[in-house]
Amino acid sequence: MYPVETAAEARERERREVARACERFLQGDGLIRPRQALATLVEEVGEDEDADFYGEGELIASFEHEIAGLLGKEAAIFLPSGTMAQQIALRIWSERTGCVTFACHATCHLEESEEKGYAWLHSLHAKPVGNARTLITLDDLRQVREPIAALVLELPQRHLGGQLPAWEELTRQTAWTRTKHAYAHMDGARLWESAPFYDRAYAEIAALFDSVYVSFYKGIGGLAGAALAGPADFIAEAGIWRRRHGGTLIHLYPYVLAARAGLRRKLHRFPHYHQRALAVAAALRGVPGVAIKPDPPQTHMMHVYLRGDRARMEDAALAIAREEKAMLLRRLSPSDVPDTWMFELAIGDGADTFSDEEIAAYFRRIVEAGA
Repeated sequence: MYPVETAAEARERERREVARACERFLQGDGLIRPRQALATLVEEVGEDEDADFYGEGELIASFEHEIAGLLGKEAAIFLPSGTMAQQIALRIWSERTGCVTFACHATCHLEESEEKGYAWLHSLHAKPVGNARTLITLDDLRQVREPIAALVLELPQRHLGGQLPAWEELTRQTAWTRTKHAYAHMDGARLWESAPFYDRAYAEIAALFDSVYVSFYKGIGGLAGAALAGPADFIAEAGIWRRRHGGTLIHLYPYVLAARAGLRRKLHRFPHYHQRALAVAAALRGVPGVAIKPDPPQTHMMHVYLRGDRARMEDAALAIAREEKAMLLRRLSPSDVPDTWMFELAIGDGADTFSDEEIAAYFRRIVEAGA
């Protein structure tokens, strides 16, 4: 017998079906089907380019060199996932310092979303720093009394709506790691979105850190994959750990091509996404019952808070998607404020298909439905 579909499963299936029929998406770049993604790879690859073989070859080597240059580091290595990249970085810094502890924010991706792989696979220990609802401060770091191998800083902080520390604070925090004889590692999954806030080159931001991880599907729109950048000897050692993690696939070129295409197509667009995020936030700010965090947005992303009945607001958003082919949000999550629900909004090309007036009108309808 087939298992009986639950109400929650039926609801999620309905959302997916409605989303597939939508023509406009406020979130990200909208729905990209496999045929479209694969066609992009065909357009990207040169006729004389050859596949990599177990991570070796000109195609992947030249891309790694490009990323190293973009981040101002001696070398870089392509990996299938950011989870792998960050565990490898912390393992290497741990062995070089002889310390198994690393410091991180309480909502660090390694802690929140990776089943504590750093502990199970590498016997490392996380030391959460500061308050889960605010950015780490230098004063928070000064409360760390024990030795650490590395400090992990996420730029921007996704679970705080894409917040970033001020440049002076960031420089003081990374300098603090040297006083601990530790290394500074950047979780730069969304680093590409941070440059407009700092108004600095990626290499200048990355120069504060000993190692940097960047993602090629978050914001960039690649299929999957990440890069780890740092000193040449560090990256050489990371290559050994990539093999140990099972990440040296026979061919990585589809992911490399998608990452390369995404960088060429979208990297210059992030200043526009940031400006569009500011405009969208301004439109939402004028709707009673709507709040933004941070306000104004510091990157292309924000958390949007809606006050009212959750089910009725989700129903209203789904009705708009079904009837007007415009997907504004999939679902709402609980917040710390009673009768207030939130969703994460990351601005991409999709937001350009909406006017500010449309966005405000749509969310006014959603909030009024939940009143």
